[in-house]
Amino acid sequence: MNAIRLVIADDHKLVREGLVALLEREPDICVLAQARDGMELMRHCRDLQPDVALVDLCMPGLNGLEAIQHMRKEAWSPRCIALSVQADVLQVRQVLDAGARGYLLKHNSYEELARGVRNVMLGQVFVSGELMGALLQPQATPARDSHRLTPRERQMVQLLSEGYSAQEIACKLHLSAKTVATHRENVFAKLQIHGIAELTRFALREGISSLDVHRSRQSPGH
Repeated sequence: MNAIRLVIADDHKLVREGLVALLEREPDICVLAQARDGMELMRHCRDLQPDVALVDLCMPGLNGLEAIQHMRKEAWSPRCIALSVQADVLQVRQVLDAGARGYLLKHNSYEELARGVRNVMLGQVFVSGELMGALLQPQATPARDSHRLTPRERQMVQLLSEGYSAQEIACKLHLSAKTVATHRENVFAKLQIHGIAELTRFALREGISSLDVHRSRQSPGH
């Protein structure tokens, strides 16, 4: 049997290297590459065409959810397993709807991760055991505000909350400054938010951005 070809995406180097060290012990799993963000993940997947991708949801720039949504449209799209610290059933549903084949919590055991990789490779959907009970319950909770955002609006929330200026966002996403301004106005109106500080709190609360990313953007010399 051929080894499962894998790419790992996480913006924390220690996390990536730890996952590589663990997974490479498995005779049936081969780690092809590591990615620091969603754009690098997509490049690796396009060039290497792995079977499975482990995708951290909260990465700077293009986050994991956006990368999964973009890749699902491609012929080279791998089977994606989302990695997150959030045991949020609404987010699990959103990630699976976006095209992921699995969802694991970062505090899960290594054995569960390896089992998830193998099950997803077999065409199954694999979700962290502690989430399964809640996931199987009827969906009665109203969608959170973040679920009303379009993929582009969610990306705008992430970049604005991480401290990128409108001009930097325009360059990063290959948009005009006017288009960025329009997206920003739409986001503020939809969420009924009136400033970047409030937007940042919203992004942190909803898991769209992280404290680590926010701090790194504010640190000297970044």
